[in-house]
This record gives sequence, structure tokens and C-alpha cells, in this order.
Amino acid sequence: MTVYIGSDHGGIALKKAIIDQLTAQGVTVCNVGTDTEASCDYPDYAFKVAGAVASGKAERGIVICRTGVGMSIAANKVNGVRCALCLNEEMARLCREHNDANCLALGAANTDTDTALKIAQTFLTTDFAGGRHANRVEKITAYEGSHER
Repeated sequence: MTVYIGSDHGGIALKKAIIDQLTAQGVTVCNVGTDTEASCDYPDYAFKVAGAVASGKAERGIVICRTGVGMSIAANKVNGVRCALCLNEEMARLCREHNDANCLALGAANTDTDTALKIAQTFLTTDFAGGRHANRVEKITAYEGSHER
């Protein structure tokens, strides 16, 4: 599995912990930045991660800022991306099973490292359930494809 990950200056430490965990598990991780604490614009990194997911370069993406809200909003502007802001493992499991989410947003200020690692693990190891959920995801995809951004 290839995972693209990006953060703004508020998510660097959490991003590093996730990269370390995933790399140790043999996951291919592409870090698109930022890697400095200098103030930067979170949409730049959300768009890089979401673009990789939408184009098929990555099976999944992870975006991190202080709250996760800005990153999730920006990532969801990219056609084909379903980014979910998750605060616990249950949300991560359900966003994958029910929504086929392909991008995870995390808030470094509201999620401790241990919890974030568990959320990321759950997000990356849970499969889409399909079935009745597939029709719902197809409706989202059809709507997205029929409306200009």
C-alpha cells in the first residue's frame, strides 16, 4: 500500500510519529511536507495528498493540521476524494466501512499521539463494506462528477 501524508506546521510531530509507525510496518509512505515549523498554508499540502489519492498514485492519504478541519475541507475539494476527520478508532472504522473514505484528516491539537496512531492503523486496515453502502458512495461520486467546482 502507498500512503501519501502531509501536514502544515501544526502537525509535524504527529506526522513524524505516523510515518515512523507505517514505515516500520512496511507501508510505502510519501511525505509531501511541510517539515519545518515555519508558518505555511495547509491547503497546499492537502491538495498534494488529495491529488495523489485522486490520481491513483496513493491508495490512501493522511492530512494533519492543528484541528484537522481545514485539511479535511481542502482535501474534499479534490474530485474523487472522500476525506474524513476522525477523532477515534470507531470513526475511522466506520468512515472506511460505510463511506469508503480514502483520506484521513487528523487534528494534532485534539488527538494525542497514541490515539492518532490507532486511528491511522484502523483507517488503513479496514476495508469498505460495500453492499448497501456502495449505492450511497456511488451517489456522491455521481453528484460530484455532474457539478463544476
